[in-house]
Amino acid sequence: MTEILQHWPQVAAAYLVYLVAVLSPGPATMAIASASLGQGRRHGLTIAAGIFCGSMTWAVAASLGLAAILSQYAEALVLMRILGGLYLLYLAWRAFRSAASRIDPLSVSKATLSLKRTFLMGYAIHLTNPKAIFAWLAIISLGLPPDATPLAVAIVVCGCLTTGFTVFMGYALLFSTPGALRIYRAARRYIDGTLAVLFAAAGVRMLTFR
Repeated sequence: MTEILQHWPQVAAAYLVYLVAVLSPGPATMAIASASLGQGRRHGLTIAAGIFCGSMTWAVAASLGLAAILSQYAEALVLMRILGGLYLLYLAWRAFRSAASRIDPLSVSKATLSLKRTFLMGYAIHLTNPKAIFAWLAIISLGLPPDATPLAVAIVVCGCLTTGFTVFMGYALLFSTPGALRIYRAARRYIDGTLAVLFAAAGVRMLTFR
């Protein structure tokens, strides 16, 4: 614990970097909003759980040094970036199709979508985003000295993951409130159209990411 107190400015900086990263709009936030608004709170919380597990996967990888090794293999990152970009374009197509439909998806989502598929969707979105790798590498390198103990690593990682879990679940709860759902029902086609554009932009950006 004395070591943590000595390096507290670095640990606090790592927490701040992660908080900014997790609060900034991106594919994860859009996916949570889309699932919560279009399919209800259960699906919103489920996709948030999938995104959190994707973040936890990269946190463990970065802690063990695996992400640093992976970052040296450009081919692996290119493949992940392509898969992630194509998946975001698929989500854009789904949102566009919903915007073009006159049928309210809330009336059919329970019969057509599974929670398992929703969870895997969230996990895939975060696992295939190269930015998540480099974000965790930055957090680990910024918040921990080279000779950090396992306890120090656990404190930094657990603190960031607690923040991520709170933010992801908070977004799901926020976007699935009755007020948010009323707004969505009133302007569903416009909202889904906007999400389609944002997903497409994120997908193209990921495919062209350098």
